[in-house]
Amino acid sequence: MGLIYFGIRVTDLQRSERFYVEGLGLTKLRGGRMPHGGRRILLVDHGTGQRLELNWYPSDSPYAVPYTSGEGLDHLGYSTGRAEEIARRLERYGGRIALRPSDPLGVRQNYYVEDPDGNWVELMAWGTSRKTPRPPTPRARKGPVRPSAQGPARGTT
Repeated sequence: MGLIYFGIRVTDLQRSERFYVEGLGLTKLRGGRMPHGGRRILLVDHGTGQRLELNWYPSDSPYAVPYTSGEGLDHLGYSTGRAEEIARRLERYGGRIALRPSDPLGVRQNYYVEDPDGNWVELMAWGTSRKTPRPPTPRARKGPVRPSAQGPARGTT
């Protein structure tokens, strides 16, 4: 089992695709329609492998509840060595700088930008990208081999 993507609800699919693809550099993997009439676009960050699904629901969809920015999503986090530059670029794609490092509640070196739907994106000034760590590989077992429930281990009879 493993987390493979997360989805956010958006109010304008094309506007959000432009923000995340042209503004943040994600790549579109695929898009599609949902049985209830909604549409989705799956994006990937090739530096980390993280995936983001943008979901749009028409007004007659059972999932089209009144939109509230964030709806429990706190923020998306990006590492970049150019936080201020990226924040300014995102403004050109419909973003709004919500919190600067110099603001009274600001975080040192980090910018927070609202996407066109009010979801917050944190731009962390450290690093350029971080690879998702691989799960540890099993190590060779030291010591004697224990017998299994199906009989003695090889070489013990």
